Amino acid sequence: MIKRTLFFGNPAYLSTKNEQLVINFPEKEKTAKNIPIEDIGYIVLEHPQITITNGLLMKLIYNKTAVITCDRQHLPCSFLQPLVGHTEQTVRYRHQLDASIPLKKQLWQQTVMVKIANQAQHLKRLGRNSLKLERWSREVKSGDTQNHEAIAAAYYFQHLFPIKDFSRNQKGIPPNNLLNYGYAILRAITARAIVSSGMLPSVGIFHHNKYNAFSLADDVMEPYRPCVDKLVYELVDTGANITELTMPLKSELLQIPAMDVVIDGKKSPLMNAMSRTTNSLYECFYGSSRKILYPSLV
Repeated sequence: MIKRTLFFGNPAYLSTKNEQLVINFPEKEKTAKNIPIEDIGYIVLEHPQITITNGLLMKLIYNKTAVITCDRQHLPCSFLQPLVGHTEQTVRYRHQLDASIPLKKQLWQQTVMVKIANQAQHLKRLGRNSLKLERWSREVKSGDTQNHEAIAAAYYFQHLFPIKDFSRNQKGIPPNNLLNYGYAILRAITARAIVSSGMLPSVGIFHHNKYNAFSLADDVMEPYRPCVDKLVYELVDTGANITELTMPLKSELLQIPAMDVVIDGKKSPLMNAMSRTTNSLYECFYGSSRKILYPSLV
């Protein structure tokens, strides 16, 4: 089942009644709305004048709904996660923490190979030269000791958007603003799936900054990034004004959880595919598998 993504960009009062999310607005002319909590996968809270009850928060957590809050720049900045995300959580933590360095290096190798292959596929479908990326995806060594991931990313973004001097930089020119927002949504999707699979999102296989609470999410989301790139490219290609991250643009980017990808030879919504990816990662930590299940672009 595809869960709904709700975005709140205006003042609202959010509460719960009869297993429903109840939305009330300060404007008298707006009528209250009810939405079944079991249908909700993600809630994005952008406006500072949003009030949410503790009773609703508890029900959302039990439903494994990702509650995402935004900062003053309107970018997602936090993610509410449950303390208990899986019935076997303690055992799964132990397998994750006990993973050997050689295993982590092999898993990162797989991750980088698929990411570069997806970048190559994206460029190829746009009629761009993808031969270098295709070759680099096959040359990644254990642990990516030659840093193919960064080399490929630089080449990829130089050839992706028809914008002079464009480069990927969080504070760079548009559409970096769209990419930042899309990646933040993708990161929340990944963290939600990791917690649901009973693992710690802060303990990565490659990323390990002590200030990063979502290192594993930053690892796992890498092969999914071209999915966001594809959506952003399509928005840029429409000729829309992308200098500001407007509500219509955010609405388009909030469709990321429901985007179609191909995983294990079948089409699947991205949020469902992510759960399969994180479950396969745990199987690698457990020892029953040696391969992470990653998607390819549709």
